[in-house]
Amino acid sequence: MFTGIIETMGKVVALDKDKGNLHITIETPIAKDIKIDQSIAHDGICLTTVDVDKNNNRYTITAVNETLERTNLRFIDIGYEINLERCLQMDGRLDGHIVQGHVDQTAVCKSVEETDGSWKITFEYDPDFGNFTVEKGSISINGTSMTIVDSGKNFFSVAVIPYTFEHTNFKNFKKGTVVNIEFDVIGKYVQKLLKLYLDK
Repeated sequence: MFTGIIETMGKVVALDKDKGNLHITIETPIAKDIKIDQSIAHDGICLTTVDVDKNNNRYTITAVNETLERTNLRFIDIGYEINLERCLQMDGRLDGHIVQGHVDQTAVCKSVEETDGSWKITFEYDPDFGNFTVEKGSISINGTSMTIVDSGKNFFSVAVIPYTFEHTNFKNFKKGTVVNIEFDVIGKYVQKLLKLYLDK
């Protein structure tokens, strides 16, 4: 479980294709504190570390084909800056919202608008997956806990403060950027329960 509060960023330094899998090596200052078998959210994707090179501040994760097809990892390249969050400690504060690290689908950035010291970023997604947003609800974008400003059938926007903009890969977003989306888990369960009830 995660909170959607990005701890730091990493840089992709190696990509190794192995049949349907992709081994991704990331360089980051927190690598010295990471252990093999540890779960870390990478742009909101919960992945397990399979190798750690503490001398060079690097560690490696493996993404299977299912993950590649469902997320933006299929588009990344060497040098890509990735948002990182280690799992929630049970005695810690839940500063964002409950994030599972299970990406529901991707969305595409439609616009980045500077608004007098902050940024309004709008995303479009495929509504055929059955996901939805609500104004003032929570959403995870590349693992970052955000509050929705505008909400439509196939789009939503968020307001981004300068700190979040500079300390996440949001600063690299532009029209056409593909991002990972995890919709609010509580909303998903309510939707499923209502559907089961109404289908009776």
